[in-house]
Amino acid sequence: MIGNDISYLIGRVSLKDRKAFAALYETSAPKLFGICLRILRDRSEAEEALQEVYVKIWQRADRYVPGNVHPMAWLAAIARNHSIDVIRARRPVATDIDEAYDIADPLMSPEEAVVLRSEGRRIDICMDELEPDRASAVRHAYIEGLSYEELAEIHGVPLNTMRTWLRRSLLKLRECMSR
Repeated sequence: MIGNDISYLIGRVSLKDRKAFAALYETSAPKLFGICLRILRDRSEAEEALQEVYVKIWQRADRYVPGNVHPMAWLAAIARNHSIDVIRARRPVATDIDEAYDIADPLMSPEEAVVLRSEGRRIDICMDELEPDRASAVRHAYIEGLSYEELAEIHGVPLNTMRTWLRRSLLKLRECMSR
């Protein structure tokens, strides 16, 4: 199936067309499963991730903008990013106070810790003032380290638009934090 056909199916899925969704799944599942399997390296985990990827595609099909990015690249970005999120979720959390203590910064005083938490709350408040898609882009760029290209694919916008979003969002955050 060529890109225009996949783009058409994504458009139909955005209208909640179940037959188009089934056709899209049949057409793209082998490639997306391959992406999930390559990243996760576990067949059962990749199968589960693939199902979650298609839930996201169903929910986000209306965000795809034909012509900005190849439709398979858009689908692949969703599969890739979800698989990476699964890997990140594997990281163990501290279950014991000693483990938590090992993670804590021993050079930080209690006063510095309070100031740091306060700054974190201020940043969260300022992030809430951004539009949801802009806040998501900022988090993905500066917390998860995604590139402009990856962000543009995820959000279905041109590369320069993504650069503008991030630059303006950072300016808004700086203004908010200076209040």
